Amino acid sequence: MSGFDPKLHPHRRFNPLIRDWVLVSPHRTQRPWQGQVEAAAGDRLEPYDPQCYLCPGNARAGGVHNPKYEGTFVFDNDFAALKTDGPAGEIREKDLLLAVSERGRCRVVCFSPRHDLTLARMDVADILRVVESWSSEFQSLSSQPNIQSVQIFENRGAIMGCSNPHPHGQIWANETIPDELAKELISFGEYFEKHRSGLLEDYLKLELEKQERIVAANAEFVALVPFWATWPFEIMVISRRRVSCLTEFDDSEKKGLADILSQVTIRYDNLFKTSFPYTMGFHQVTPERGNAAAFHFHAHFYPPLLRSATVKKFMVGYEMLAMPQRDITPEAAASHLKQLPAVHYLASN
Repeated sequence: MSGFDPKLHPHRRFNPLIRDWVLVSPHRTQRPWQGQVEAAAGDRLEPYDPQCYLCPGNARAGGVHNPKYEGTFVFDNDFAALKTDGPAGEIREKDLLLAVSERGRCRVVCFSPRHDLTLARMDVADILRVVESWSSEFQSLSSQPNIQSVQIFENRGAIMGCSNPHPHGQIWANETIPDELAKELISFGEYFEKHRSGLLEDYLKLELEKQERIVAANAEFVALVPFWATWPFEIMVISRRRVSCLTEFDDSEKKGLADILSQVTIRYDNLFKTSFPYTMGFHQVTPERGNAAAFHFHAHFYPPLLRSATVKKFMVGYEMLAMPQRDITPEAAASHLKQLPAVHYLASN
């Protein structure tokens, strides 16, 4: 019997960020690439929708009207999941029933006044304005004494729970650190204590040497399919310089972030010739945190599409009861994404 080959044989891969495992079954795809172009159903959007509560000048909940903004527009979520004035308290019964109050603030960031755009179809200069807004909001919210975490994210597409196609994202500021970030903080800290170097800093060096999972890159950022990826075309964006948060980036790095976001989202749309759904978010901590020196700013893209605009990947069966599993290896996914053009498929239309 020949030796173990991760391109052929079932195996587990370890995620050092959150210390989970994913089962990889490459033998289930021993045939040519099965991806297909299959446009998703949906009407073509107009630049302005009079019924959209995020378009400039339109009414939101409670009769509040948006200003006629021309760039980005940020406001407090009208249906916030967290509130600033909730009463403090907890329920604790025999270490079995435990509930603790949580306060915070939720903000909405409109990326553009145009209803018909996405990050993939915005100019890098316009995405840069979004990056500037994210940075400003992170600085403002994280400086508040009761805020421990600021989660910036975007849900793209109805399948990811996005109720409005207008280009926008959200920012949730918590008074405690959410679970995923808390796991990463522990991993970053313990890796740094052991190796006296950064976890993602060392990982990025390995990936740049191997060039197996790199999708796109510029002078400031690298986009890759992580070795431990769970979703079919999952991507992680890592800054080349180890910093803890958006506010530590200089002007060239902010522009580089706008550029890499453009590169990633264009390739996603080009993969199946559709407006590609995903959840994307940044993991970052303020420089003032005691363990910030070990942390490394990065973004996660979690897209659900598997083989076309209508064939999706969900966590079911074994994955819900045991552990995540994937058939398409991260190396194959990266190869497909890397080979796609860097120009959006609708650009010539």
